[in-house]
Amino acid sequence: MVTVVVVLNTFIALINFYIAWRVWKIRRVVAGAAKAILAAERSTYKVLHGAPNAISKGQTGVSAVRSRYQQLELQIQQVQQIVALLSLVGKVWQRGSKLARQPKSQKKVSKLSVKLRHK
Repeated sequence: MVTVVVVLNTFIALINFYIAWRVWKIRRVVAGAAKAILAAERSTYKVLHGAPNAISKGQTGVSAVRSRYQQLELQIQQVQQIVALLSLVGKVWQRGSKLARQPKSQKKVSKLSVKLRHK
């Protein structure tokens, strides 16, 4: 009977040693994973800790560029209107100078044809 108890205790002890050894291996693996995660966290922090300031500066810069772009669009519209007006003035000026160079009889006919076109 004592032999059975000793064998059973030895068997239970061996099973417990095996379980302890497996737990110890798992603990080492978990500790290594924790170190890797901490290293990744530190690296990520080093890279990203300045990101909010950079993003804020970028947003400010983009806002300023958008504002300037809108101003330039307005200026382009104004320049286009001025060019169109100058083009119209040039056409009127050329038409007026053509009429001035024509003999008087042709001027009357030209003025009459202009009036008829507008009616």
